[in-house]
Amino acid sequence: MPAREFNMLTSDDLVTGEAVALDLPPAGLGSRMASGIIDVVATIGTLVVLAIVIGVAAINVDPALADAMLILTTVLVFVVVPTTLETLTRGRSLGKLALGLRTVRDDAGPISFQHALIRSLVGFVEVYAFFGAPAFLSALVSGRGKRLGDYAAGTYVVRSRVALSLPHPPLAPPHLAAWAARADITSLPTGLALAVRQYLGRLPTLDPASRVRVGTRLAEQVSEHVAPLPPHGTAPEDFLAAVVAARRDRDLDRLRRQDEVRRRLTSRA
Repeated sequence: MPAREFNMLTSDDLVTGEAVALDLPPAGLGSRMASGIIDVVATIGTLVVLAIVIGVAAINVDPALADAMLILTTVLVFVVVPTTLETLTRGRSLGKLALGLRTVRDDAGPISFQHALIRSLVGFVEVYAFFGAPAFLSALVSGRGKRLGDYAAGTYVVRSRVALSLPHPPLAPPHLAAWAARADITSLPTGLALAVRQYLGRLPTLDPASRVRVGTRLAEQVSEHVAPLPPHGTAPEDFLAAVVAARRDRDLDRLRRQDEVRRRLTSRA
């Protein structure tokens, strides 16, 4: 059986907003629990090591100072470190890195420091103070597997490595065929091309407002790779379909020419 192909969701993918959010699958409860266990073990292990170090270093120190150092260490381990890690890695903790998960906003954009801080503060209560029971129950009944910290921060966890599944290639709108034939269309960045394909494949399922908003955003990005622009008044989805179809046809023609040249050279040899 051939190996399955995977699509890696990069920061470029998430920047496109709702277009890529269409294909972001929420992480399952099992993977979230496994990720959480890894994070809890790492956190508790770090806390124990630091507590031992502080205990040894504070043998001859005033007890009040030792207590203050322990409190500071607790805040550092349970709040500062996870907040900093998820902020710098754009939504990934140790457990999420190990299992290919990622925290994103409800609109599928990358989280900020504020989101990470709220998740850490609420997570301390629901995961450590109550031994994870509230987090488990919340994720169990949530359609997106959201724990209480996700509800408070407006986030959810997705799989950052998903099976690659693209819709059938779109057809160029007939009224843009002449424009597409003479337009100069450069290759689109991988993340942008994938977002356009996903958007066009999900057009029938989008409400009119989302279709216009997302299509306009993608059309603005694609316009940087096209000259001249399509006729004024062209619908974003028609423009995007024409660009993708034109690039596909040109790439296929180039591959056919290369195959023909290769066939001629090998037949002569």
